[in-house]
Amino acid sequence: MRALRRLSTPVVLLGVVLHVPLAGQAKLSDSVRSRVDQVFADLDRRDRPGCALAVYLNGQIAYERGYGMASLELGVPISPASFFDIGSTSKQFAAFSIFLLKNDGKLSLSDDVRKYIPELPRYDKPITIRHLLQHTSGLRDYNGLLALAGHAFEDYTTDDDALDIITRQKAVNYPVGTAWSYTNTGFFLLSTIIKRVSGKTLREFAQQRIFDPLGMRATHFHDDHKMIVAGRATAYTEKDGGGWEIEMSNWDQTGDGAVNTSVEDLLRWDENFYQPKVGDAALLREFLEPGKLDTGAPIESGYAHGLFVDTYRGLRRVHHGGAWAGYRAGLTRFPDQHFTVACLCNYAAANPDEFANAVADVVLADKLAAPPLVAPSGAAKVVLPHDDLKAKEGLYVDSAGTAFLEIKATEDGLSANQGFEFQLRPVTAAVFQGGPGGVAHLEFTPDGRGGMRARLEIGAFLKETVTRIPRWEPRVAELREYVGKYHSAELDATYTVAVDQGKLVVRWV
Repeated sequence: MRALRRLSTPVVLLGVVLHVPLAGQAKLSDSVRSRVDQVFADLDRRDRPGCALAVYLNGQIAYERGYGMASLELGVPISPASFFDIGSTSKQFAAFSIFLLKNDGKLSLSDDVRKYIPELPRYDKPITIRHLLQHTSGLRDYNGLLALAGHAFEDYTTDDDALDIITRQKAVNYPVGTAWSYTNTGFFLLSTIIKRVSGKTLREFAQQRIFDPLGMRATHFHDDHKMIVAGRATAYTEKDGGGWEIEMSNWDQTGDGAVNTSVEDLLRWDENFYQPKVGDAALLREFLEPGKLDTGAPIESGYAHGLFVDTYRGLRRVHHGGAWAGYRAGLTRFPDQHFTVACLCNYAAANPDEFANAVADVVLADKLAAPPLVAPSGAAKVVLPHDDLKAKEGLYVDSAGTAFLEIKATEDGLSANQGFEFQLRPVTAAVFQGGPGGVAHLEFTPDGRGGMRARLEIGAFLKETVTRIPRWEPRVAELREYVGKYHSAELDATYTVAVDQGKLVVRWV
């Protein structure tokens, strides 16, 4: 996903056995529709943004609805025809474009990226197109780099801005091909390769080779923030103290995101995986093959090429979420059931992936295995002594020393902070769940040396083990040693560092 924000917790309906035919006519019964609507009940209002939903069954739309408002200013409700920026759900379209060029004989997935982008520095070993497709390049995320250089969502940034800051980086986050780490940089670079190989922008290429052939004529890669999109929902975020404010972006990069589409248009793309009109069966099989590290070890997240391939409660699942500015998106397919949920939202606290799982819980209830360990709704809360919670406090770091997690005890659980703060409730003495969309899972174990280790998982995007380290409590005199002006050639940015009320404060110059 292109940006991580707070994510809401949906209503999840478990244990409801509904006999919905998964062959023949693609219609949900009235009772099933009612239960699906309950998942979105909090959004079905005229004073807030919300989501568009479509349920695909056997190649048809079995149910579609809009919940909430596409425009609070104009009083326009969301409908299944409303358009949204789908953020990182776009990555599958960039990846598929690369596969089409591969089938054309124009490139190979094993090609060194510098063959097409020679301005990229030479690192410890060549970065291939496959590394970009599978997030194993080690390249730093350009969204984060631009943010560190002082660019906000509302700033205007171009492909040249992104390529400049990427090619300034003197190192990668880890040796190429040795780990999986989600980064938007790889997919932006894919858009650059597509342009240089085909002579067309990604927007033009995808339009001619994917969207038009599938009849998705209004769907497009949005590479011009000034372009008017008929029927597009405005994106919002919650204001402190209540209410809403607009949160849109003027970044014009594509590849890692930027597809604008509707839940109705996405049906045509989804059905291409069953009856291909673009590409063929062999291409699709390779496209959906989960990736491997250079050692041959499988990628733990199940990432293929712009898509996660895994299981949900015993059923095969292909999915990808997206987040950009105030937009949130998710497309979740259960291929063996020929069943898909498309959910596109226009508020920053939404979690469409979890909404999709909740809809699957309703429609596929008699086909799903028992849910994983959760704190069931209505069940008695697990209450731990405060001393037990305090014993888990501290600063935790991953093995590379680059990702930090701060844990603090709260009144009835834990607060975790990894650049954004989220709350966790105990499920057992060692297992805590909650966080963005309720998908954060934190499990504590001794590290074997008298210390504490924790395994953090947030959906499919983040899976890491961190170990508690001693906290440095500096004196003010020690902090003053860091006061001064600093320049980063890699970011082309200058900062001042000062001490304010016993803390270091960093500001852009």
